[in-house]
Amino acid sequence: MRRLNRKKTLNLMKELDAFPKVPESYVETSASGGTVSLIAFTTIAFLTIMEFMVYRDTWMKYEYEVDKDFTSKLRINIDITVAMRCQYVGADVLDLAETMVASADGLIYEPVVFELTPQQKELQRMLQLIQSRLQEEHSLQDVIFKSAFKGASTALPPREDNSLQSPDACRIHGHLYVNKVAGNFHITVGKAIPHPRGHAHLAALVSHESYNFSHRIDHLSFGELIPGIINPLDGTEKIASDHNQMFQYFITVVPTKLHTYKISAETHQFSVTERERVINHAAGSHGVSGIFMKYDISSLMVTVTEEHMPFWQFLVRLCGIIGGIFSTTGILHGVGRFVAEIIFCRFRLGSYKSTSVPLPDGHTSNHLPLITENSTH
Repeated sequence: MRRLNRKKTLNLMKELDAFPKVPESYVETSASGGTVSLIAFTTIAFLTIMEFMVYRDTWMKYEYEVDKDFTSKLRINIDITVAMRCQYVGADVLDLAETMVASADGLIYEPVVFELTPQQKELQRMLQLIQSRLQEEHSLQDVIFKSAFKGASTALPPREDNSLQSPDACRIHGHLYVNKVAGNFHITVGKAIPHPRGHAHLAALVSHESYNFSHRIDHLSFGELIPGIINPLDGTEKIASDHNQMFQYFITVVPTKLHTYKISAETHQFSVTERERVINHAAGSHGVSGIFMKYDISSLMVTVTEEHMPFWQFLVRLCGIIGGIFSTTGILHGVGRFVAEIIFCRFRLGSYKSTSVPLPDGHTSNHLPLITENSTH
């Protein structure tokens, strides 16, 4: 009884077989079929390798939402070198709420030599080249996001030459915490002093001949300091053509949450527009000589997430490649054989010429003679 049930079950499973097997004696192979099979297997192998490379790669997904955090502080990371002595310049921040952040809270004034060493010049040229490529190919920013915390720092290496030249510039570096409102970070002549109506700089004791706001921005960023991230102003160098010259940078800061397989951090991206002009009151060009960075905080927040192709999607795409190539090559092979048989059949029919056969009554017949078994001997 059990054997009968097993036999019925086995017969039922055979009837459900969607892949019937053809006996090998009924299968006919051909050279054309082998060639097409070889091409199909090669194409499958190539596309499988390419699909595996796509599966291993990741991409960045951008999502936008309204930034609802208005109470936290914004960190500004600064590393700027100005071609003036430290006692002649002062840096501070003044926001729209008339709140001044004193430079002593986080900025360091370091006397340095403005001229770079050959090694430092090489790094600066590299940064400028990367900046130019980023402006042309925005997709490179995704590569920089992926390499965060793995790339080298963008800070200039320390000087290796023990030059006896006296410092002629001032390196202002460090960080500040400001309110998340629009503000103005500026470096101008004289130290800043607060007063009830705002603030002022003690510039009366500095000669106009010593004004030189040629500067180099080695690093400027907002938010958490992430090594390996290259910001839009890193490596910027401006040479003043006049003593009374104003350099302006209009910056739009966008809060950004970065989530990759390596890090998860809250930082800020920004875009910048640059302007510079010579201060000449007689010609109607008014203002104050110095470096002014006016920043504004965007109300949108960007979430950048690194994503990866799911394994099940990779299997589906792989099965589609294999099945699609087999089906397509089979159809093309069948169509090719059909066309070839039609062409060869017409060629063979055209090779037979009509012959005249004499008849007993003196007439001729133009029909093809019948080929009999006796006529072949």
